Order: sequence, then C-alpha cells, then structure tokens
Amino acid sequence: MRVVIVTESFPPDVNGVAHCALETARHLVRRGHDALVVAPLGADGGPDGGRAGPCPVVRVPSVPLPGYPQVRLALPGRRLAAALDGHRPDVVHLASPFVLGARGMTAAARRRVPVVAVYQTDLGRYARAYLGAGGGTAWRRIRAVHAAADRTLAPSRSALRDLAAHGVPRLRLWPRGVDSVRFHPARRDEVLRSSLAAGRELLVGYVGRLAPDKDVRLLAAASRLPGVRTVVIGDGPSAPGLRAALPGVRFLGRRTGDELARLVASLDVFVHTGRYDTFCQAVQEAMAGGVPVVAPAAGGPPDLVAHGRTGLLVPPGDGAALRDAVGLLAGDRALRARLGAAGRTAVEHRTWEVVGDELLGHYEDVLTDRTAVAA
Repeated sequence: MRVVIVTESFPPDVNGVAHCALETARHLVRRGHDALVVAPLGADGGPDGGRAGPCPVVRVPSVPLPGYPQVRLALPGRRLAAALDGHRPDVVHLASPFVLGARGMTAAARRRVPVVAVYQTDLGRYARAYLGAGGGTAWRRIRAVHAAADRTLAPSRSALRDLAAHGVPRLRLWPRGVDSVRFHPARRDEVLRSSLAAGRELLVGYVGRLAPDKDVRLLAAASRLPGVRTVVIGDGPSAPGLRAALPGVRFLGRRTGDELARLVASLDVFVHTGRYDTFCQAVQEAMAGGVPVVAPAAGGPPDLVAHGRTGLLVPPGDGAALRDAVGLLAGDRALRARLGAAGRTAVEHRTWEVVGDELLGHYEDVLTDRTAVAA
C-alpha cells in the first residue's frame, strides 16, 4: 500500500502529533508499505527533504504560530500537490489536520484518493489561546476537513463526543500506542531519584508542554506539601512565567528517548494538569513505567485511568483536589505500588504495533468502501 502522511508537525518537533506521525510511518515501513511524509519546514530551516526518519519526508515552507513559535504553520505552495502526484498514494493520512492538512484534504479529493483523518488536538482552544480567534471559527474549519474525509479517527471517547457534537460523520475510535519496552519499571534509577528528591520523601513529576492550555500552575499547592519534591520535564512558551510562579519546583527542560523513560520511571507519583488533552500520551507512558498517576477527569485521561484501580482522577482545574490526591499517595506506599502495577498491566500490551495494525484495518476499510461505491 502506498500512503502519504500529511502532518502539521514531525520530528525533530517534540509533541504528540509529531510522535504519532513518526510511529505511524515506522509501522507502515515495518509492515512493508511505501510511506511518504509531508510536513512543515522546521524553524532551523532544514532539512527540506530526504529522510528524517523511517521514510522520505517532503518539507513545505512554514512560519511560526504567533505566541507559540515552536509550532509552525505551513505556507501555501505546490510541494504538497507535487508530493501526491509523485507518490501516487492509495490512501492519504491526515495527522491533526488544520492548515497543511486542509490542503492535503483538497489535494486528495481532486485526485479521488481516499482519506483517513486523525483528530488529535483541541484546535478550537488553540485558536482562542494563541491566535485570538473564536473557537467556533476553528471548529468550522475542523468540521469542513473531517466531514470530507472517508473516516475520522479519534483518540478517546471524549474526543469522539466532541466531534459528533460538531457534526463530524464517519467516526471511529483509535487510541495511541506506547513503547512499553522503553517505558518500563525496570528503568527506575534510585540514584537519580535521590538526587532529584533532594532529601524529600516523595518525588512528584509532570511531563509535557509548558503552555497555557496545560494548567501547570495547578502544581503549586501539591508542590508545597511537606516532604514533596516536584520536578517539571518539558518546555514551551509558559516556561519563564512558570519558573517564577513555582519557585519550589525544579525545571529539567525538554528530555526525550531513554533519558525521559528513566526520569519517568524514577518518579514516585506522576501528575498531569491539563484538562484539554484529547488523549494524553504522557499519562500512558507513566503508567507503562509503573508510576501511579494523578490526572484530571476530563479529555483523554479517563480512557486510560480507572479511578482507584490504575490511578486517581480529580476534578479538572482543581488544584486543591490535585494536592489532596498527591497527599493521599504520599502517605500510602502500598497504594502507590498497587496503582503503579495495575497501571502498567492496563497499558503494556497497547503497543504501537497493535494500534498500527488497527490503523491498517481502517485504511483497508476505506479502500473497500471506495471500491464498492465505484462498482
């Protein structure tokens, strides 16, 4: 099968869209399919083509998103159309389509190529937070793109409900995979943990973007609990303000790969604060690492965390509830061990290979449906 992945972000970018697009490309190549990625050109200007992963990548010119320069917006041009004409795909895969993805939808429709669109980001909230545009405007664009797709895949039940409420048809659930070999309890490093905890009894950590939509300031009350040391792993436009607002928190910056997996496994408790995540890969990776999780009962986390069994869910946006959940875990080592082990069991078999094969099934379904219509 020949597949073109049109994605709004791709490595070296570090975010959920880029990571999922990379793992999708890897799985296609692993299964013997012919993949091509089309993505915005990065801020560093290169490379603008060739291989930046498991398959060829075509880069299109881009500009930084106002207020969030780490995010790039693709500019109009002919590279996308030329890439589709050169690769002659059987299926076009749109990863979190909005700007480049919308053009990919139009180009695929003109060529009568089936499209699978993967919804991944609450772009209505992004538009309000970073562009000053209304969420309704963003949702009209989202609906127009996804309504034209042969199938839209949503990562969680919450995302499915949002899409259905906005009139998007042909919806299916498709979760994200996890590298349960890399993110593993065996990565725990007691020496590293002790150095980060700095004599405190409990090491609490957050991993993710440092941006307004993540509500990282909610860590304030939990970080002031006696015996608790809090670390934040990640970067983003809110980093300077958060460093000032959370003086007792240690900021470690962006970490990736095996280093990130070692840091995650070395935590005693993982805390997520953002209420708008459509899935929340960081929660799943912490669970794979055997770390008990505290997360908001909103967005993607309720699909991952069974409250009281594989982690704790708290009301979204409630810093006091988050503090109380951390305090409960701080005083109960056995509960931490039980939740961490159950969390690992819940996600360890949800590998990228498993969900990648599910994705191939979706491709085959839309191809079959197109063939039936043509007949």
